Amino acid sequence: MNSFSERFKEIMRANSLGEFADDQLAGRFERLTSRMLEVNEHMNLTAITDADGVILKHYADSLVLAGLIPEGATVIDVGCGAGFPSLPLAIARPDLKITALDSTAKRIRYIAETAEILGLTNISVLAARAEEAARKPELRERFDISCARAVARLNALSELCLPFVKVGGSFAALKGRADGEVAEARSALGKLGGRLISEKSYSISLPGGEENPRTLVVVEKISRTPENYPRSWSQILKKPL
Repeated sequence: MNSFSERFKEIMRANSLGEFADDQLAGRFERLTSRMLEVNEHMNLTAITDADGVILKHYADSLVLAGLIPEGATVIDVGCGAGFPSLPLAIARPDLKITALDSTAKRIRYIAETAEILGLTNISVLAARAEEAARKPELRERFDISCARAVARLNALSELCLPFVKVGGSFAALKGRADGEVAEARSALGKLGGRLISEKSYSISLPGGEENPRTLVVVEKISRTPENYPRSWSQILKKPL
């Protein structure tokens, strides 16, 4: 077994993600890594290029969500960037139906091409601004889960993400340190039809290595989002809820 596969499994186990420490999954993540680093030579996808860093800070960081999503759920990854967490979730959870949304068309093309190369049939892509896409009837309140990773502060991010979620579904925000963000966002969550379920602080780390603090915020959608949200991005930034 090659070193990437062994290291992948080791890092998964070290971060309580042992269910993904599988030879077949490791092989698919190795192919994803090769593809990403090849494209990264001419497109700005990631500043993290060493195998340990990619496995820990892109894959383990994304897969923290995998155990929280119900079987067969529809998921939208808002501001997916280079495909995190959407690509790792699509690999690890073939039962999910994932939409990767980003305003940068070339990144969306990269994700679509990568999904085809990896044989992923459970991921679709959409190049659009989140605040505009969330007003489309075919997307608004149509998803079981919306998620976002390191996109914006929680009060602004909630206005982008909650309109996509059907009542009874959830919004999950993967963040680094989120000091004060949950308290700051409580008013926004209420206005958007959300209710805070949990704020979990944890760390990811290489075996025996330095801990990297993370926060996972989960919000339940308890009522429909008023039609006047989301506002334009400039309004969201100028006057957060």
